[in-house]
Amino acid sequence: MAALLEPPPPPPYLNRLLPSNSNPTRPFRHTLKFKRLNLSNNPTLLLIPHSQPTTTTTAPCSVATPEFPDPSPEYASEPTRDRRRAVRLAWEKLVRWSRSLRSKTKTDVLERTNKVVVLGGGSFATAMAAHVAKRKDQLEVNMLVRDAQLCQSINENHCNSKYFPEHKLPENVIATTDAKAALLDADYCVHAVPVQFSALFLEGIAEYVYPDLPFISVSKGLELNTLRTMSQIIPQALKNPRQPFIALSGPSFALELMNKLPTAMVVASKDKKLANAVQQLLASSYLRISTSSDVTGVEVTGALKNVLAIAAGIVDGMNLGNNSKAALVSQGCSEIRWLATKMGAKPTTITGLSGIGDIMLTCFVNLSRNRTVGVRLGSGEKLDDILSSMNQVAEGVSTAGAVIALAQKYKVKMPVLTAVARIIDNELTPKKAVFELMSLPQVEEV
Repeated sequence: MAALLEPPPPPPYLNRLLPSNSNPTRPFRHTLKFKRLNLSNNPTLLLIPHSQPTTTTTAPCSVATPEFPDPSPEYASEPTRDRRRAVRLAWEKLVRWSRSLRSKTKTDVLERTNKVVVLGGGSFATAMAAHVAKRKDQLEVNMLVRDAQLCQSINENHCNSKYFPEHKLPENVIATTDAKAALLDADYCVHAVPVQFSALFLEGIAEYVYPDLPFISVSKGLELNTLRTMSQIIPQALKNPRQPFIALSGPSFALELMNKLPTAMVVASKDKKLANAVQQLLASSYLRISTSSDVTGVEVTGALKNVLAIAAGIVDGMNLGNNSKAALVSQGCSEIRWLATKMGAKPTTITGLSGIGDIMLTCFVNLSRNRTVGVRLGSGEKLDDILSSMNQVAEGVSTAGAVIALAQKYKVKMPVLTAVARIIDNELTPKKAVFELMSLPQVEEV
């Protein structure tokens, strides 16, 4: 009982008020003068420090703790000043580090690059052609397209009339339908042909492709029947297993790249020197390029996020709310991680820019083609009507068919992505899919 009644030691801020010869470990007693106030509504005796001589009371701290005036403004602002100073120093250090790295960045890749060929005439092919052309005025950028009218529009009007009629292309962007002329003496090749048509297209131009020509693939998806990724399709179609390959992925809409809005992407290659070279070629003041060696992780997440975007769109089309969409996308992210890591991907890739970064953009933004397909499915439209009204390819529709085969092959349960595949195959309605997903057993999150 005595221990319980022992008064606590004084708080640290009282040390300044203690006499120099006092012992702070002993019960602290301090003499203060208090003024007694009578309040009709509150008979409680209030002890308030007062400067005028009144009743003198000696009180231990355990009975009444005196109130001290707030610290002076100068004393109170010291932590704030210290915090601001620490933030400013940290930012200045980051800026100095960034400037130092930029000053050491090599530019010899861009200097010695004379020609880049872009395969395809779609929105992202056009955006990449325009971006690369702006990197150097003397750089020749050839777009290999199939449509003669589009080719004429690019060469005569300097714009892609189909996708970007209001954006002027640089003068050094030239379109052609001649594969031999486009690929002649090219230093790099940007592959932007949809995945499902890539093998046939590449087989048709294989004789004009140099064996050491690096292919930078921006196509995302899996070949429906073979489950092949672009890193497998390109060398096999060109009959050259050593064809240099780089996967370019990340959260990036073609329109925003055309408008020079800040964008970040990832180049992935098993050849580190090649990845660094492509980084030098593409990086600019508005396009930040990171490098990775995890080609599998970048390609698998880039393909499956399109299927997940369809699922997110279905939720919006059915007006199921934000809670539902957040839960569904979160579950879908887990499913992509389970499968990708089984296929050899690194978990850090799934949570990085080309993984979660790309997933967020595709699932939550209206510019996403795959999300648009999902919205229209969720609102009751037929898939054939949706696809026939679009002038761009939604890769997630074809990739969804590969999900079930991949899940079976690697023995991974993927309820959300499998539900999308069944909806696309017209074996399940969006309403019934939601009911079945909500009826799944409650399990521990992993």
